[in-house]
Amino acid sequence: MNIQPRQTKPPLKILLCSPRGFCAGVVRAIDAVERALAKFGPPVYVRHEIVHNRYVVEALKAKGAIFVEELEEVPDTTAPVIFSAHGVAKSVSAAAEARNLLAIDATCPLVTKVHREAEIHWKRGRRVLLVGHSGHPEVVGTMGQLPDGAVVLVESVESVAALRLEDESNLAYVTQTTLSLDDSLEIVQALTKRFPHIVGPHKEDICYATTNRQAAVKQVAPQVEAVIVVGSPNSSNSQRLREVAERTGAPAQLVQGRREIDWSVFGNIRSLGITAGASAPEVLVEEIMDAFAERYEITVETVSAADEDVSFPLPKELRAHV
Repeated sequence: MNIQPRQTKPPLKILLCSPRGFCAGVVRAIDAVERALAKFGPPVYVRHEIVHNRYVVEALKAKGAIFVEELEEVPDTTAPVIFSAHGVAKSVSAAAEARNLLAIDATCPLVTKVHREAEIHWKRGRRVLLVGHSGHPEVVGTMGQLPDGAVVLVESVESVAALRLEDESNLAYVTQTTLSLDDSLEIVQALTKRFPHIVGPHKEDICYATTNRQAAVKQVAPQVEAVIVVGSPNSSNSQRLREVAERTGAPAQLVQGRREIDWSVFGNIRSLGITAGASAPEVLVEEIMDAFAERYEITVETVSAADEDVSFPLPKELRAHV
């Protein structure tokens, strides 16, 4: 009798970053859409992706959410229109009010904090500098809290040197909430060096979730041969996790699901770090781990950088029981 030798899978140690995945602002935004669907029935319109994750968006579409990029795409309707977690310019809110739309603002409270800071600085006569990435919806929303030209976007250390401002003694800065801590620190240091009297936030603008997820990656990346970040390419915090991993010394892939894994990169790998951006659901992390378990004999260890117990209340229009 010809007995075939049993195929053994190579061992792989997975270090699972904690915290990872959904943050309180994302949970609140997704819950807002689901609660609105339950309370008002479909359709519920959502301006921009409620959070930057294809899996989440498709799941909400299946329940009756209709996603649009601009308010003009929403017909005259009594159905609710939800603003995404990234926040919107005041002109968007004003346009919704002018049309008597039932607007529900699911902006993350930590983004709203930055909006309020920018407004306060402006009312106190300060020119506002915003550290962030051009075109990102959060940046568009923050700049849209003040009149055109009132906010100056600063994207890099190099752009600090190129700034030409009329009154350099009366400045303040705020930051996008999903930046790399290291990159933003460099830019802020450059700002404070050039403008010694510039006023900063009372409390760091970069949100707790971004901070904690980057800290976990910094712990894991030096211990592994590669890192997978589960998240969408248009997710700023997911892209920053990939950059942090690579800066700390581990090649990193940003994937939305198992079908995007580039297996040619891994081969004889014996250690792997896995994390997820703040808008990526845990089911996608499990899917990635299952894909590796099919090819490797995996052992899993969780590396924790912080405990999170933050939660935010739903928008007021949705707090009553359905």
